[in-house]
Amino acid sequence: MKPDARAVAIERMQILIESAVRNARSDPALAKRHAGLARKISSRHKIRMPYHLRMVFCKKCKSFMAPGTGSRFRLGGTPKSVRITCNLCGHTYRKMLTLRSKVSQTVQK
Repeated sequence: MKPDARAVAIERMQILIESAVRNARSDPALAKRHAGLARKISSRHKIRMPYHLRMVFCKKCKSFMAPGTGSRFRLGGTPKSVRITCNLCGHTYRKMLTLRSKVSQTVQK
């Protein structure tokens, strides 16, 4: 795939997912359609969706999970984690939170 077409496809996926998240409460059908189009672009052009865009899809049923409407986010206990539950299929998965090391904090300053 040409680099220009790849960049356009990734940009279009970002626009569609942002629009889907924004419209999730007011128009759920439109939000679901936008998310589906973003997934279709990803598969048609054989581009792996960036991580921050993949997080709005359920890992089990592949449905669109808008934060707060299609999913439930809970903070974990001792091992710091975020538990994300899909409201459609009930699948729960965890995202472990890590503490930033002092080295990375000094590099960022």
